[in-house]
Amino acid sequence: MSKNEFICDCNIIHEEVVNNTLSKMPDADLFNKLAEFFKILGDTTRAKILYALDQNEMCVCDIANVLGMSKSSISHQLGTLRRMGIVRCRKEGKEVYYMIDDDHVKGLFELGIEHIEHKNRS
Repeated sequence: MSKNEFICDCNIIHEEVVNNTLSKMPDADLFNKLAEFFKILGDTTRAKILYALDQNEMCVCDIANVLGMSKSSISHQLGTLRRMGIVRCRKEGKEVYYMIDDDHVKGLFELGIEHIEHKNRS
């Protein structure tokens, strides 16, 4: 297959399809937030943190131990994830426990892993 095989070589505009799509197109703000969301997930350390939190609710010390990193670097990444609404925390005495914020984030994360594992088997 040549790469030109994937280039449309026509000048036909399918107006109904174009207009239908345009009528459903969200505003730029939604796309900016979506891109930012995926950018935040696009960091290996944050992905590892999310994997750990997908398994268990954990405190900073436990996450740092699992990932072999300092508490301060984990805290920094958790702060980023918390500000973006990807994780949330609860305090129990002096300990702060983190968890994935909601089922949307959990499902999206798990679906991403499932997709990669599926592609690796193919």
